[in-house]
Parts: sequence; structure tokens; C-alpha cells
Amino acid sequence: MATNFILPPDPTAEQIGSQVQVMKQAQLRSGPPSIGVRKDRIKRSIDMLRTHRETLIDAVNADYGTRSRHQTLVADILAPIESLRYNLEHLEAWMKAPTQIEPFPGVKAWVEYQPLGVVGIISPWNFPVHLAIGPLASAFAAGNRAIIKPSELTPQTSEVVADLISRYFDSDELTTVKGGPETAAAFSAQPFDHLIFTGSTQVAHHVMRAASENLVPVTLELGGKSPVVVGHDADLRCVAERILTMKTFNAGQICLSPDYVLIHASRVDEFVGQAKATIAQMYPTMRDNPDYTAMLNVRGFERQVALVEDARSKGAKIANLSPAGEDLSDVGLHKMPPTLVVGATDSMRVTQEEIFGPVLPVIACQTLDEAIAYINKRPHPLAIYHFSEDESERAKVDALTSSGALIVNDAATHVLIDALPFGGVGASGMGHYHGEYGFRAFSNAKPVLLQSAGGESNLLMRAPYSTELEATLNGMIDA
Repeated sequence: MATNFILPPDPTAEQIGSQVQVMKQAQLRSGPPSIGVRKDRIKRSIDMLRTHRETLIDAVNADYGTRSRHQTLVADILAPIESLRYNLEHLEAWMKAPTQIEPFPGVKAWVEYQPLGVVGIISPWNFPVHLAIGPLASAFAAGNRAIIKPSELTPQTSEVVADLISRYFDSDELTTVKGGPETAAAFSAQPFDHLIFTGSTQVAHHVMRAASENLVPVTLELGGKSPVVVGHDADLRCVAERILTMKTFNAGQICLSPDYVLIHASRVDEFVGQAKATIAQMYPTMRDNPDYTAMLNVRGFERQVALVEDARSKGAKIANLSPAGEDLSDVGLHKMPPTLVVGATDSMRVTQEEIFGPVLPVIACQTLDEAIAYINKRPHPLAIYHFSEDESERAKVDALTSSGALIVNDAATHVLIDALPFGGVGASGMGHYHGEYGFRAFSNAKPVLLQSAGGESNLLMRAPYSTELEATLNGMIDA
């Protein structure tokens, strides 16, 4: 077992690199870990989250100012535990002896899934526990070691996560690197065997560029503007309830948060009314309500206010959904009320930028074709949320759009299903993980071939070549 070495805060690139090499050498010495070792690492991760849930909940709340306890339990404690459990349950099936094939007489071949080695994990602030620990389910199941770079924007949570990891794992199994943007840049440039980054598309450019220097394969879990397409037959009460549940969860600070609504002009007013009723039922108060999460910091709050004011100045109708008479303008509180931007246009920031908050543009469309064209003029989203019972309409949205996922009559819940791959396409991400997809992504699919005693397939390529051999080749071609 390794000594429990902890990197100092803001380590140098050389110090990070030294730790990567220590872990690579440990992986080479030990070889691919047994199923028992992999299960033990996963079980320790589960035990760590379960045992210290209260400490983690308090840390996240302190970083946010107000972070709903229930939302932290669901998203930052239960969700990663469920991912770890799923991998634990299915690991033996994924690791079972591969099926052999016989491509030539007497020749045997199969595929072995081997660990890549050391995986780097760059996690964001919006779910600072889940998105730091969750990828370990895949990394550990595939037999890798890992180093986590948690977000500097949630310092108390990052400190707790680093401390817990140092108590539950040897530093050549799993460790953390703490620091700001310069540390993250140095981390991205390390010769990992795989790097997974969760965050903004803008930062992803820098991460991918740095990783390319060492030809490190990357999984990028990004965001973008995930649209809601409201079908002609959709129940608007259902739409409002399900969309606003996710738009207010973590105050909309979610990569999968519904980013704008495309709806027929004749239904806009009814949707606004249903939205007001939904919020009144969910959050009768907000200012002192511990269930309503704040923006992470003042900067995030002021950005949301600026997005709304920009839209207002350019002609949008603003529908503040907070309870009547409740003042949420206190910057120190940094709680942004759910806000609809009705009549949003392309000139407004809310249609150009990922919102990452409880502001929701509402855009009128006359036809489904118009809605599809609007989506397709923009970068591929992480998800599309389509509300309709019309199967032909569903098929059209599915066939004519490209997104990381298509969710019908709901929003974002696919991320909780580990049997499904999670990832984006184009500007919303690269690569998939979760469940077996993560096991494969963090493994090297290595083909192994056992030649026959006579070397039949090899003989096709061995000189000198003869007319008889050419005839054999032509016979194979024309078969």
C-alpha cells in the first residue's frame, strides 16, 4: 500500500506530473486489478459518501450560501451512490471472459478490455460532489486509478472531498489536486491515459488543446442550450410542472437545464399562466425558503439580472414568477427568481448564451418545422425536451434533429439512468459514460489473436507469390 501523500494547494505542473507518474508506475507494477480490488474501491466510495453525507451537505450549503438540503441529497449524495452501485452490480458481467471468434481455420481471436491506467477528472462547481465522484464509478470499474481536480469555486466542498479521499484511499489509487485556473491548466496538460472534463464549452477548447499535446483521449461533458419543443397537443400544465421542476432545481445551474421554450404563439399566454401556478405551488416563498437554492455567488446572480435587463431593453416581456410582493433583489442573498422572457429574439443575450440559471426564454413558433429549423440553426444541444402524444410528431423531431439525448414528455431525468449513455454531440460534448458505456470508454479494447499452427492467414501475404495464390485471392474476392 502507498503512503498517503497529499499534493499541496496550487501544486506546480512538475508536482502534478510526478504524482501522475507515481500512479502509472503503481498501475504497471500491480497489473490490471482483480474484480475484488475494483469492487473494494467502489464500495469505499459508497461508504465515504454515505457515512459523511452531513459533512458534505453542510459544505455545499456553505459554498452556495443557500443550497437546498434535499437537492444535495438527491443530486450530490444519492445520484453518485446509485451510479457506483450500478457498476458494482454489473461489473462481473462486463468483465466476463470474451466470446472467441474464428476468422480463419484454426485461428482464434477475442477482445480484452484492459484498464487505460490513470484517469484525470476535472469537475465543476454546480454538483461539486456528484461530478467529482460520479465518474469514478466508471474509472474504478474499468480498473483505473484517478486524480480529481475539483472546482475552486466551491472551496469548502473541494476541501472536504479532498480530505475524505485522503482518508479512504491510498494516494496511488485516488487523490486530488486543489487550485485555481492555472492549476487546472497544468492539470489538463498532464500525460493522463484519459481525461474527463465537465464544464463549459468555452473552457473545453482549452482543455482539449492542452490534452492534445500528449495525445490524451478526452471525454467532454459540456452544456449548451437545450430546447423545449411544445407540441400542438401537449398538456401545458404538465409541461410547466416538469420543465420548471428542472429549471428551478439547483436554481437552473445544470448543464441539462431547459434553456428555452419553443411554443405556438396561440399557447404562450396559457403557458405563462401555468408556469405561475406551478411556481406558486412549489415555492410559495423564496427569500427565506431553504428549499430554494441561491445562485452560487454574486457574480452568477448579477449575470442573471443582466440577461433579463438586456432582454427587457430589447422589447421582451418579463414575467417574474416569484410570489407577489417578495423582494429578491438583495445581492448578498443572490437568489434569482424564476423568470420567463416572453418574446425573446436573436438579438438578446438570453438566446445567444447558455443561461445556467432560472431564466427561461419563451419563443413563439407557428409550426413544428419552424421549431426544428430554429434548433438546427444552432449548435447541437445536450438534450431536446419534446412534449407531445403525437407519434408522427415525435418521429419527426427525432429524425430531423441531433442532440445528446431526446427526452419525451420530461426533462433531464435520463441522467439518473445508468443503463443509458450520457454525453453530448458537437458543441455539447464528446464521448459518453455511465454504466457499461463508461466501462468501455475508460478501457482499452485490445484485440488478441492466436494464430493456428499452420499459420493459414499469414500464408496469404508471404512471398514469393504464385499464380495459384493469386487464383485463390481472386476466388475469395469473387465469392
